[in-house]
Amino acid sequence: MSTQSFSRNMGAETRGRALSLRPVLLAVLGPLTSLFGVAWAIVQPYRVTLLHPGGQGFWWLAVEPPLLVIVAGIAFHYFIARPLIDDLEGT
Repeated sequence: MSTQSFSRNMGAETRGRALSLRPVLLAVLGPLTSLFGVAWAIVQPYRVTLLHPGGQGFWWLAVEPPLLVIVAGIAFHYFIARPLIDDLEGT
């Protein structure tokens, strides 16, 4: 009976559990960021001038901090997190 084979199996099992947490965290990070952007827009509605444009130009309406946070969360989820998750899972 060899103790080396037992320790190798235990190490692989521990690594498998540690790696399964990373894809979950990556998958949640983008939507969570977008959710914070929506919450920010609700808490501070005066930052979203789409609600009351008042003769503002396109850039003043399109480039608002809560909207940028929402777009950044969506972009991270689709363009960064998904390829990383696929790479971690080996597909």
